[in-house]
Amino acid sequence: MAAADRRTSTPAPASPEPRTSQEPRTPPEPRGRRHAVALGLALAALATALWSGSFVTSRALGDSVPPVQHAFWRWVVALVVVAPFGARRAWRRRALIRRHLRFVLLASLLGVTVYNTLVNQAGVTTPAAAMGMIMAASPVVMALLERAGGVRLGARRIAGLLTACTGVLLLIGWAGGGAGGASPGAGGPLGAGALWMIAAACCFGGYSALLRRRPAGLDGAAFLFTTFLFGTVLLLPAQGVSLAVQGGFTPAPGTVLPLLYVGIASSAVAFFAWNRAISLIGPTRAGVVYYLQPVCVALLSWALLSEPTGWAQAGCTALILGGVVLGAGARR
Repeated sequence: MAAADRRTSTPAPASPEPRTSQEPRTPPEPRGRRHAVALGLALAALATALWSGSFVTSRALGDSVPPVQHAFWRWVVALVVVAPFGARRAWRRRALIRRHLRFVLLASLLGVTVYNTLVNQAGVTTPAAAMGMIMAASPVVMALLERAGGVRLGARRIAGLLTACTGVLLLIGWAGGGAGGASPGAGGPLGAGALWMIAAACCFGGYSALLRRRPAGLDGAAFLFTTFLFGTVLLLPAQGVSLAVQGGFTPAPGTVLPLLYVGIASSAVAFFAWNRAISLIGPTRAGVVYYLQPVCVALLSWALLSEPTGWAQAGCTALILGGVVLGAGARR
């Protein structure tokens, strides 16, 4: 009887069941991950391209719109655009926002209040192409902060990061040497504007690394509206001082249209795309894609502002693109 029991119990199909239950689940995971990575890279590239235009507008408006007022009206426009999508969501999550108020205030200060104000200040004297080159230092800050948080970067991603960084450094050296770059009198990359841009790069790198700690219940639209609102409120004192000391600017197509662009495209759309990219692929991999920014800025500044370019810049651009392809394709 015992033998019969063993015969009836041992042939039970225990091993085939896990195979049949696991086989349908394992293939979709890599496919889903690949799709998420592809979407994240595309969103990071979209944000980078849109932000590149904001460097050109910062340079173009440098003589007509004071930097603080440029930043203030940019975020007012962005807030109006995002409000229909995020205001109600943010209100529903007000208790969560209160619990994480320090995080929200720090993200608003770094990504909204300070970052773009510094970029606009640099745009008063610094060519757009040089601004884009120096801003490319922010992925290094992102990688260092992510590594400090305990995230392993991987050899291939580090190699891509270093390759793209080398291209950027050569690009900065080429511009600083005067081979088609800005002259010292124009506030070139080695002038005072570089200090503003270095500070801006550190702020943006810190903001991007901080996105990893965004509360799970605070979705993208609610987070954007909250940071845009807090960042604009934090700019109010500086806006008042700028109006009192520098006076306002005259609204005209040459000032209003660029402000609408940076408020809608470079703020609402680009920040939503970038924040979503960070959640999908992380700040380091998105930062590698961000190295495309000096390339985009150089092309836009050449096409729209007639800033010079040359073969040396093209060679550095190829090096940057190679680093982006190498680092962005690395596995986690």
